[in-house]
Amino acid sequence: MPEPVLVSIAAALATKAVSSLYDMVKKRFEQRAEARAALEAATAAPQDEQAVHALAERLAMEETADPEFSKALRAEWAKVSVEQRADHGGVTNQVTGEVSGKVVQARDIHGDVSF
Repeated sequence: MPEPVLVSIAAALATKAVSSLYDMVKKRFEQRAEARAALEAATAAPQDEQAVHALAERLAMEETADPEFSKALRAEWAKVSVEQRADHGGVTNQVTGEVSGKVVQARDIHGDVSF
């Protein structure tokens, strides 16, 4: 079973939420047919937990085979992943991926919001 962080990375890859991470892994998997197939299956069906888990397992195998890739993968993940925390009544908002339409990020709204 892959580490939870690899499952999170696989989920981000499946949705192509982070293009720099996706491009790095896609390039790594270019010459690895099974790994490339796992990436393609996950991106074709990002809601499929089995496909995402299979991709996480491929990432784990690649990390075991190449510590430099592991270091680069985790460094890129650390750079792009965001941990948000609000204290004392604060609010955090985050929008990731492709957004179409309008987005409102707010804490307390009193009254209507219209666009």
